[in-house]
Amino acid sequence: MNTALADFFDLKGQNHEELFAGVTHAWEVLPRIHDYLKKNLRNGSKAKLIGSPVIGEDVHLGEGTIVEPGVYIRGPAWIGKNCEVRHGAYIRENVIAGDGCVLGNSCEFKNCILLSGAHVSHFSYVGDSVVGRDVNLGAGVILSNYRLDGQVIRVRLAGSKVETGLRKFGAMVGDKSSVGCNAVINPGSLIAKGARILPGTIWSGGRGKEG
Repeated sequence: MNTALADFFDLKGQNHEELFAGVTHAWEVLPRIHDYLKKNLRNGSKAKLIGSPVIGEDVHLGEGTIVEPGVYIRGPAWIGKNCEVRHGAYIRENVIAGDGCVLGNSCEFKNCILLSGAHVSHFSYVGDSVVGRDVNLGAGVILSNYRLDGQVIRVRLAGSKVETGLRKFGAMVGDKSSVGCNAVINPGSLIAKGARILPGTIWSGGRGKEG
């Protein structure tokens, strides 16, 4: 399994091209999110707010997006067009979501990117990860981002381990892949385009499309 962004994600037509430019290994985009938002984020909302969601100062909400009651968007966060931010979602710092995403009920997001059409709909945690186009994470999926021993996260590739330099790194979840309900994806996991992870799995390492 290779580790370039193109091995996991089709970035054509996606916004935020500057964020992805010059990245060698896919996970190298994660430390860049903060500075990218600091430079480029323009506060404002064209979203439909239902009830009284709590929205921080450094938040952009795209046209056609719906934000339900009980949502807390701390920010900085950039949410695209025609998204659904459902009741109880907690969107922390440095979150980018493309168009048509679902940020679901009782889900938590932190330092992550959701590409267009990604659905994270129920009771999930997405930290220090990139979730590709049209990915579906089933209810209760956890993208775990921190080793119990606090050590730098290594990626398993072809029988060897590659240092990422990151102490927090969840997963690269390739376009059009699906992760079943209550699966736990351990830190530093790479999931290829179109892959399937079965419900209840505790997964580490790489997963090809045939999985």
